[in-house]
Amino acid sequence: MSAVSEQVRTVIFAKAPQPGRVKTRLIPALGAQGAALLAQRMLRYTVQQALAAALGPVELCVTPHPRTPVWRPFRDLAWPLGWQGQGDGDLGDRLALAAARTLAHGASVLLIGTDCPGLTAARLRDAAAQLAAHDAVMVPSHDGGYVLLGLRRFSPQLFQGIAWSTPQVAAQTQERLCQLGWTLARRPPLHDIDEPADLAALPPDWSASSPGRHASIVFEYDHHASLATRVRHP
Repeated sequence: MSAVSEQVRTVIFAKAPQPGRVKTRLIPALGAQGAALLAQRMLRYTVQQALAAALGPVELCVTPHPRTPVWRPFRDLAWPLGWQGQGDGDLGDRLALAAARTLAHGASVLLIGTDCPGLTAARLRDAAAQLAAHDAVMVPSHDGGYVLLGLRRFSPQLFQGIAWSTPQVAAQTQERLCQLGWTLARRPPLHDIDEPADLAALPPDWSASSPGRHASIVFEYDHHASLATRVRHP
């Protein structure tokens, strides 16, 4: 572990990859099973990258609660990380809870989701390094949100009154940071995978170029996943 990444906790926000309940905007392109399988693959990939970054403790902050049966196949993988429920409230309330909990124990925090395959171990290490000289680091997404927010200080103002799930999220958060007088390292934007058009940003070996084949290829490359279900095309 490098000196610049000492005491950096990576908190991964994740939703259980259940068909029909996750990645619903991708269902027109992938079907409910295909969308869930892609969500599952992105979850596993995000965990792998966070562990490979070797910055410090990794936590899966999940909904529903980690002791619910849907998470059992993932807990059985015995990943070397902690599990935590997200708690109640909107996304801002839950992000604030995770950030405050981590920072209260003296560690800086990287808050990430599971929607961005471009958020590699190298980019996580880069973000952690920025916290050695800045109060915050952000990796924005091309749709106006962010795929990573790193902090070494806490204020609930960062998470209150933000128009979540809109193109204003990153700009509003940056404005709050400015109001607080905090320094920010803004890194190059990345793609998150939310809409059918975003599938073109998947790594080349994850899917075929033909939209009609995405679901079957996602299954092909995720056939070792504990919850995998074969996708049937009409």
